[in-house]
Amino acid sequence: MSYDGPPASVMTLAEVEAVARAAHAAQRDKAGRPYAEHLQAVADGVRARGGGDELVAAAWLHDAVEDGVLSEEWLAAAALTPCTKDVVRAVSKRPDEEPRAYAERILATPGARLVKAADLAHNADPHRLAALDEATARRLTQKYATMRQYLGLTSESREIPGTSEISDD
Repeated sequence: MSYDGPPASVMTLAEVEAVARAAHAAQRDKAGRPYAEHLQAVADGVRARGGGDELVAAAWLHDAVEDGVLSEEWLAAAALTPCTKDVVRAVSKRPDEEPRAYAERILATPGARLVKAADLAHNADPHRLAALDEATARRLTQKYATMRQYLGLTSESREIPGTSEISDD
């Protein structure tokens, strides 16, 4: 198979956002908030961490395949760059996947760590966790801390060392 470059007409960020919002429209987060708020926060977090359009697009779609609101077939055929598709696949946790294997796939995919860092930062936001029951908040806090550790993210800043080295080309 030869690589012919990105699709001739790549979806704009506004189009990607619209697809993601529509796909997750019926979904709520664990606190009962519209799921699109999480997608927006992750996209904003990726941009704030220096991610370009390809990674922001991946942020909008980061849970779509994992949550089953868009299929892998949709992703394969979508007018997205290979980078965006690779990052979405990398951050899509698979059923019964061990956290360490998940982290290794993220680390092996350029740009995926930045998207996952933004996702973890929003998931671990104290305001979001405060809306959950204590046991759930405690379980998720530990889960997110473990993943940050596997990804080599500092727990204090939840930032990525050497972010400027991560390219979205």
